[in-house]
Amino acid sequence: MSEPTVSPASIEMLKDVSVATLATALYKRGLRSQVIQDVRPLKRKGRNMVGPAFTLRYMPAREDRNQLVEFRNPKHPQRHAIETCPEGYVLVMDSRKDARAASAGDILITRLMQRGAAGVVTDGGFRDAMNIGEMDMPAYHNRPSSPTNLTLNEAIDINVPIGCGDAPVFPGDIIVGDDDSVIVVPAHLADEIAAEAVEMTAYEDFVLSKVQGGATIIGLYPATKDEHLEEFKEWRAKMGR
Repeated sequence: MSEPTVSPASIEMLKDVSVATLATALYKRGLRSQVIQDVRPLKRKGRNMVGPAFTLRYMPAREDRNQLVEFRNPKHPQRHAIETCPEGYVLVMDSRKDARAASAGDILITRLMQRGAAGVVTDGGFRDAMNIGEMDMPAYHNRPSSPTNLTLNEAIDINVPIGCGDAPVFPGDIIVGDDDSVIVVPAHLADEIAAEAVEMTAYEDFVLSKVQGGATIIGLYPATKDEHLEEFKEWRAKMGR
């Protein structure tokens, strides 16, 4: 597996920007569908999840192939993904946007956390969801789901391009999740998006402070008056931003 080309500095920058800001930066480049739809944090962590994508793809289950005995196979793709997802990566699962069967449960996700993963995302559901929510590692899903994945889905492939919540995810793309949602930043854009998002975040924080003080958004957001840009420069110097 090739190593991601995104710089460690960019990974750090992405820990301090919102998914909403990243969505705007990507939209400016014509990318409209990078937010993973209908996933949410099991429990808010107050910090961003950031890491390259390691993927797992499910397909519709065929009954003769998906009995409980399948879990005895050490190379079963679901189990194998948990044991091979690299440290610092985010495991992203294409569960066909179907939360009627669980993508994984607390034992597997605990193992993933112990191996050093940065987080986990599924467009399906997790069983034992309240236990997963209490873990330190960020986790995102559609809703809790108790039935085993074998009832509806077959884990079929690892670290291939997938769709997760209608977003395209390629192995190595940078996954960013905040306390609202999750977005996929294409790896080749991640460095420039990170730098731009930091700048956008600084201006948005300045704008929020002005609006909280009673300022109108006209001419301020977006910035169409030079006086606001000058004031922003002064604010940045004062705030060390």
